[in-house]
Parts: sequence; structure tokens; C-alpha cells
Amino acid sequence: MKDKMTSRERWLAAVRMEPVDRLPFWPKLDGAYPKAQNQPFKEMELDAIHSWIGSDKHNWALGCVKELRKKTSVEQKREGDTRRTIYRTGHGETELVCVFDEPSQSWHPMKFPVQGLDDIHTMIEFYKDIETVPDADNIDKLKKLKAGLGENGVLSSSVGESPMMYWVEWLAGVENAHFLLADHQDDVEELFSVMQKKLSGSTRITCEQSPVDLLYLTENTSTTLISPDQYRKYCSVQVGECAKIAKDAGRNMVLHMCGHLKAILPDLAKIPVRAFEAFTSPTLGNTTLLDGRTNCPDKCLIGGTNAMLWTKNSSEIIKQIEKDLCSLPHHRGIVVTSAGVMPPLCKPETIREVCEWVKTYPVRN
Repeated sequence: MKDKMTSRERWLAAVRMEPVDRLPFWPKLDGAYPKAQNQPFKEMELDAIHSWIGSDKHNWALGCVKELRKKTSVEQKREGDTRRTIYRTGHGETELVCVFDEPSQSWHPMKFPVQGLDDIHTMIEFYKDIETVPDADNIDKLKKLKAGLGENGVLSSSVGESPMMYWVEWLAGVENAHFLLADHQDDVEELFSVMQKKLSGSTRITCEQSPVDLLYLTENTSTTLISPDQYRKYCSVQVGECAKIAKDAGRNMVLHMCGHLKAILPDLAKIPVRAFEAFTSPTLGNTTLLDGRTNCPDKCLIGGTNAMLWTKNSSEIIKQIEKDLCSLPHHRGIVVTSAGVMPPLCKPETIREVCEWVKTYPVRN
């Protein structure tokens, strides 16, 4: 079958729950992937690997917002594989310490900036001092990048992360985040409030200024990190505010959520975003495509598989994807991806075989 749509048209149609000529396919490759492969892939750029596979490309781009401060500062220092981010205010200073992991090509937090009540007050002062403004240089770069990409895929960028999830992941750490929220709820909620002001400002500027196709909130939501009640109390409100800004501006907002979601699908259904990305099936996640379509009938589901599935041979992967697709009432709003990052154990040849099958799968629009 000859494609009737460009990759960009196909992506946007799927995100908007519109009919497609075939299902979009995007294996989510990161910087760790080529390094784990044999030649010639080991030395290839990710874009070249995607071209070889035949992916419907999903390109990440820089943001278009910068932060101005009058009374506080932030500084990054790197020594070897260690990176320190130092937050300085009149109240005091604190730091986030991350270590670079070579195999995964990613930074992991080893020391969090919030250890106790004083640190909460330091971060409140830090966030209160932030003014978000358009970054003219980055906006110009984005326009040129978008023009160069053309119809060869979608261009996306993140506006940030909800205060609750950022608190858990980057400010206090999972355990301490919950202890501090229980012990100092009013102070933590004050921090959330000033963080939300920054996030809403970034979202508004991005909606007005950025030429990208998709706007992301990089949530990493999972009920293994926060409870469903906490999601309803904090995240759904924080995310919902940004989602409304995007919807009112006619922009496509996507939530990156790569964890366990089944218990909060009814809550997610109420948030006016276009799509959920990294929608992960069991056993790594706990939501099938049918779960998502049943509970969230108007949301595009970007994912549908899991990392363990991609360690199997192509025939087993195809069999499972076909089974999950067959269970759906229709195929509008489905983008087949690796959900989370593709495991390096899965070879490019395997991905290409699955890609070729997806391209021939008869869609039910």
C-alpha cells in the first residue's frame, strides 16, 4: 500500500483522533541506543537509524522560554560525571547533585535540594523570583528547524512538569517528598503554588510563540510514585490548568506518562489534552490500549507496548501488537511506539520488521 499521508499529517491526524491512511509507528530511541548496537548502527545518528527503520519521526526541540531573576540565582557545575545545580537565595542555598550513567546516557539524582523545612522556604523564594519571558533566539532557531523538517515528522517540545511530580522526582525524592508533604503540607503547597505560576507562564508563552506541533508536559506519572488521591488533589489541577491554556490556544498538548495509570484513567479522561505518550502495557505498565480507549475515548494513545515485549523476536512482538489492536473498537487515535525508551537489546532489524508489518496493518477508521 502506498502512503497517502506524510508522516506529519499522519501523526497530527492520530493525535486529533482523525482517520489515518495507516497507523503511525515510532520506536523511541535515545542516546544510549546506538552505542549498544553493532556496526553500522553504532556510529549512526538517531535520525539516520529512524530513516533506515522507516519510522514516522517524532523530533524533540528546545523550548522557547527563558527565566529572569532579580534576587536569586542558579548555577551548574560539572566535575567528571557529577553535576551540581546550586540554588542561591537570600534565605539560603541548596543543591541538586546528579551523576551521569554512561550505559543509559542519562543523569540520575543522588542528592536532592530539599531535605527539610528550611530548604522548602529556600525553594519558595527561588521560584517566587522567576519571571518567564519569550526567548527570541530560541524561537528563531525553532522556526528554522521546523522549516527544515517540513512534512518529515512532527516537532515537539516540553513546557515542563507539574509541581507535584517535579517535587517527587527532582526536589525532594520519592520518600522524603511524602514525609515532608505530610509534616509541612501548607509550606509544600505554597511551594507548589509558586511553581505552578512559572509552569503556567511557560505554557502560555509556548502556546503563543513556539512553532512546534506538539507541546508536552513531561509528567512521568505513575501510581507507584504518588497515590490516586494525590493525583486528583494536585496533578489533575496543575496539569488541567496548563491543558486549558493549550486548548484555548488551539494547541496540541500531550502528557508524557510512562508508569502505572489504570487507577487514574477516569481522572485523566477529564483533562483536556490531546494525547497520552508512553502509554505502557503490562507487565511493565498496567494499561492496555483497550483500557485506555474504554476509559478515555477521546484521547490519542501513543504507546501500546512495553520494554519486555521488545526483547522478544519480531513474530512474537507482532503477534501481541496485533492482538491488542484487534480488541479495539476502531484505530483512530493510536500511534504504535515502544511506549518508553526502546531497550538497546532490541536490534534495528527487529524494529524494522515490526515497522513494515505495522505499515501493512488494515486500520479501522
